[in-house]
Amino acid sequence: MTAEMCLFCRMASGEIPVERFAANDLAFAIRDIHPRAPVHLLIIPNQHIADARLLTAADGAMLAALFALAAGAGRAAGVDERGYRLAFNVGEAAGMTIDHLHLHLLGGRPLGPEG
Repeated sequence: MTAEMCLFCRMASGEIPVERFAANDLAFAIRDIHPRAPVHLLIIPNQHIADARLLTAADGAMLAALFALAAGAGRAAGVDERGYRLAFNVGEAAGMTIDHLHLHLLGGRPLGPEG
């Protein structure tokens, strides 16, 4: 999929309006439309990278921005004290449905070994 056709790229550019839960210069967070937990946010980089298999050392600043945004979003969602899960799905077998790197933040209930 090209970045021009990517749903998350279209959200990042503002072509598709979306309610942002949080944002920084390199990424934004939205609520998952099919939540798997009471709190289920997607932390999405503005830059199109299909998945984690394509990350390089040059992506360090973007990854730091993702994790910093996730930490702030966890606090804002009220799950920072009890804990939450951060997870990347990589590829179809892992449940990835949109080919754009994104970090899931899940919390608000005990998650067990696999969520």
